[in-house]
Amino acid sequence: MNNTSKRYTAMAASCALIMSTFCSCGDNSTSNNGNYKKDEHRNNNSIVSEAPQTADEEYVPEFTDSPRPSYPSGNEEYKEYIESGFKDPRAEPLSTFSADVDTASYSNIRRLIEDGSFVPEDAVRAEEFINYFDYDYPDPEEGRVFGDYVELADCPWNPANKLMMIGIQGRRLPENDAPPSNLVFLIDSSGSMASYDKLPLVQTAFSMLAEKLTENDRISIVTYAGSTDTRIAGASGKDKEDILSALYSITASGGTNGEGGIEKAYALAEKYFIDGGNNRVILATDGDLNIGASSEDELVKLIKTKRDKGIYLSVLGFGTGNYKDNKMEAIADNGNGNYSYIDSVDEAHRVLVQEMEGTLYTIAKDVKIQVEFNPSQIKSYRLIGYDNRLMDAEDFYDTTKDAGEVGAGHSVTALYEVELAETGDTYRGVQLEFSSEHTAKPAENNGRSELCKLSVTYKPVNGNTGKDIYESQLFGMEKYNSEPSESIRLASAAAEFAMLLRNSEFKGSSSYEHVVKTAGSIPTTDKTDELIQLAKQADRLYG
Repeated sequence: MNNTSKRYTAMAASCALIMSTFCSCGDNSTSNNGNYKKDEHRNNNSIVSEAPQTADEEYVPEFTDSPRPSYPSGNEEYKEYIESGFKDPRAEPLSTFSADVDTASYSNIRRLIEDGSFVPEDAVRAEEFINYFDYDYPDPEEGRVFGDYVELADCPWNPANKLMMIGIQGRRLPENDAPPSNLVFLIDSSGSMASYDKLPLVQTAFSMLAEKLTENDRISIVTYAGSTDTRIAGASGKDKEDILSALYSITASGGTNGEGGIEKAYALAEKYFIDGGNNRVILATDGDLNIGASSEDELVKLIKTKRDKGIYLSVLGFGTGNYKDNKMEAIADNGNGNYSYIDSVDEAHRVLVQEMEGTLYTIAKDVKIQVEFNPSQIKSYRLIGYDNRLMDAEDFYDTTKDAGEVGAGHSVTALYEVELAETGDTYRGVQLEFSSEHTAKPAENNGRSELCKLSVTYKPVNGNTGKDIYESQLFGMEKYNSEPSESIRLASAAAEFAMLLRNSEFKGSSSYEHVVKTAGSIPTTDKTDELIQLAKQADRLYG
């Protein structure tokens, strides 16, 4: 049997293990019913049955009685946050936030919906729904790290307002120009990782990535349970047999000493550090740490001591039941890395193969976005999502403030719902009888017709070391489209879906049916088709 056959035999064995364990789960897969505290989930809509699938293009749900969705395990943890709401640009003209390319919230919610579970509201981060999708922004101009995209359209869930889409597109790596990688696979091998959707899926995911590596790359594998173990150290990417053998020799048992694993992984990353290369720890876990530093605050403190050594951190979340989303998001945000949730082989392939450049190769650090709104043109605005990534206005120019990292070819998208300035005799498009009695008046026209100024700052990875780059551009009503583009329609569908699942007070006239209609108006891709199916399923469960 040749080497390639051996590799694929190992992968096939892992996939067989996944399927056999899955099939053995039976009715126990929903045995967590009732463990999730009801008061932690506040979007308890009436429950309806699954509508029969038809070949018709138009979605028409049929409602009958059906069992209630199950509650996810009470052992799952999510960080609580509050939506920021509308701001008055006369009082708060600047909206500042850290860039975010994480997508874990979307794929984790997909898991919950497909399992027929209620969705904890704090598990929904709208910006990660929006950034899960691809918008085909134009590449930046020659010599620039980022390109800008701005579009304005009518707001689908609030016709009195507009929807502003802001995108920045990172430059792509030239073909065959990726720097060599020094990767440490840090794998949680504790007893909680024994189920089919955890360690076996981790092994399959990392084997996919290992197949893409070359002789210029270096691989180390560290496991942690009650103690830590180095399975392979500094191996060449061409030694795939050794890498795969080390991967598939891992079994799950014992406690979870994440702190020890993190210390050893960073030590190996430093030992095999490649100047000018991609030096990264990739942590695969369900987040259920119970030995050493295990609280969110302790883990953040630990990771902050590591992040300034030129070593990045990616976090891959796995599994159900005891999933600690809050800890993994905090680790990734503070470790100069990204956070994905892997619920299937397909998602592993998307993150580690299809989008490998964006996942692994950072092109800009501490990326911050700031939008200044012209109060003579914008009466109020709200940023949709990014509630965990908001920054003070002055942080934009503070070079010591940590912010998000963006990988090669990655884009960052944000949506604002904005209310245009009016004459004073209406409120959100509604005529006022007593308009003369209102003391608050729109700002006087200052002669500037621009709607906003978009500014971006970042630290480039190569060149200009230690020097932050600042770029800004003005945008006005020339960006308004009465017929919105496919990009803003897709982004609005993702945002609307998130608002419904979170039961946002700002969801307006949103509906799952409208999400289906909007996503269905866009040329079909695997992602848009999946969004349609998830919205239909959510409608049957919660609508």
